[in-house]
This record gives sequence, structure tokens and C-alpha cells, in this order.
Amino acid sequence: QVKLVESGGGLVQAGGSLRLSCAASGGTFKTWPLGWFRQAPGEEREFVATTRWAGGYTYAASYADSLEGRFTISRDSAENSVDLQMNSLKPEDTAIYYCAGGGLGSSVDTYTDWGQGTQVTVSA
Repeated sequence: QVKLVESGGGLVQAGGSLRLSCAASGGTFKTWPLGWFRQAPGEEREFVATTRWAGGYTYAASYADSLEGRFTISRDSAENSVDLQMNSLKPEDTAIYYCAGGGLGSSVDTYTDWGQGTQVTVSA
């Protein structure tokens, strides 16, 4: 059974940085899409970034346009993990961040497996 476990959330001031990590277990993940979504209070879950297998040991990344280049997603196929480096954080980045796998691009409804989420709070 696939299990996704996030870590690295917390409280940070605006302009600061955080790095989230997601460890995957219980399956074979080399060719499996892995990405991040977030959900703010009262809002729908939204796409942040994702990775898809591009052959060999390389992955292609895609991002939500609204991030303006502040976030970077990285994938470690040997460790079955995906990280999200978040820089220049803004209060509007406050949300629960979820690791998700098995889906297609930015389409939240296509992802089959989800972590429990990690809270990110950005203070003004």
C-alpha cells in the first residue's frame, strides 16, 4: 500500500524560506508522477508543482503560474522522495501542503494517493 509522508512545514515570516519533503513507500515510484498541492482555509485544493518521469533518471517539473518562480520542486528517484523549496514566502502561501502521486499534471482529481498534509504558516 502506497504511503506518502510529508515533513518540513512550520511558521515563517514573510520573505523567508521553507523546504518541504515527501517520502514515498509501499510501491515502485521511478515512473510515477509526484507533486505538491495546497489548500488554504475555505479554499479548494490547488496545484503547486509536480514532477513526471522524462526517461532514465530525469524528471520534468511543472509549476502553477501564480508562484512566479519562487518555488522549486526536486525529485530523488533513489530515495523515492520529492522536495519543495519555497522562497520569498508570502502570507497568501499559508495553507496545508499535500504530497500527491499518480496523477496527471495539475489536475487534482486525477491523483490517486495523498499524504496527510503539513501546515505552512507565513506571518506578515
